[in-house]
Amino acid sequence: MTGLDENGDEGRRRGRRSGALKAVGLTLAGALVLGAAAAGWAYWHLNSNIKSVDINSALGDDRPAKAVTTPTPSGTVTASAAPLPTKALNILVLGSDSRSGEENQALGGGDSSGARSDTAMVVHLDAGRTTATVVSIPRDTLVTRPSCPLSSGGSTAVAYNSMFNSAYSVGGPVCAVKTVESITDVRMDHYIEIDFAGFAKLVDALGGVTVTTDEDIDDDDSHLKLDAGTHELDGEQALAFARTRHGIGDGSDLGRIGLQQKLVKALLEQISSTNLLTDPAKLYRVADAVTGSLTTDTGLNSLTELMRLGESLHGLSADRVTTVTMPVVTAPSNQYRVVADEPEARELWESLR
Repeated sequence: MTGLDENGDEGRRRGRRSGALKAVGLTLAGALVLGAAAAGWAYWHLNSNIKSVDINSALGDDRPAKAVTTPTPSGTVTASAAPLPTKALNILVLGSDSRSGEENQALGGGDSSGARSDTAMVVHLDAGRTTATVVSIPRDTLVTRPSCPLSSGGSTAVAYNSMFNSAYSVGGPVCAVKTVESITDVRMDHYIEIDFAGFAKLVDALGGVTVTTDEDIDDDDSHLKLDAGTHELDGEQALAFARTRHGIGDGSDLGRIGLQQKLVKALLEQISSTNLLTDPAKLYRVADAVTGSLTTDTGLNSLTELMRLGESLHGLSADRVTTVTMPVVTAPSNQYRVVADEPEARELWESLR
């Protein structure tokens, strides 16, 4: 009987071990399935966040020529992965001062029918993408706004001595791109727009951003008050920093551009110093904030393409980014407006072709 009892106990122990192993196996299998499902859902969610505009189809061939690309040397393309792009690139980046939604309106965005490009920057990535030039275009610049196609059909009329940021108001991203190309004669390879709420969320997802100002800031319009010095800003404060103009210098758009350029450098430094790959939750928050706030051209309207663009910039550090403002002078017709200062402005744009 003893032997039978021992055999029975041993059998029960083997059964319990087998059951435990099965439970662990099922748990691991379930975790893997759930993990794959979660990853798939996350990719779908982030990808579906991105909004896009087919600028190439809207503008057709009536545009500056594309930059000449250098063919990839033979033997560098493997079957497992295509090489990252390295050609020079020009990207028009706009920050709109109004997008629909309560969050944007709460942050000062106004109503959805009166959107303007509050911030306009042409980002030029040099061949190799280890250096870049960011050129700010003052929104108060008087330009000849070209005729732009409308999504509803027809087109806008040519407008002379029109404020630059009116292009976005009358014709959206398509007209903004066409206007930039008409005044620069530089092809915009891509278009990226970020809204108020999205920018604030991005800064918060990164844990804030550190900026230094050389003078006190007290702007009743942007609701920002800072003493001269270094400050850690949250998303709402960073947005106010980017929008401030009346509390610094002479109150012109040029003063605001100076703050925006400081903020661009500070954000690049913050992103470079944050190892998002070691914190998946933070990485997801950043990705969700970025994709949820973007409108792009159709060439960048997928998570895959945005990731390839980001990966191609792995050698670009904040200290290799040059920020400049398009040379301007006071407009003869209006002391509160500016016009391109020639030939300096033309020479700057020629250097980016």
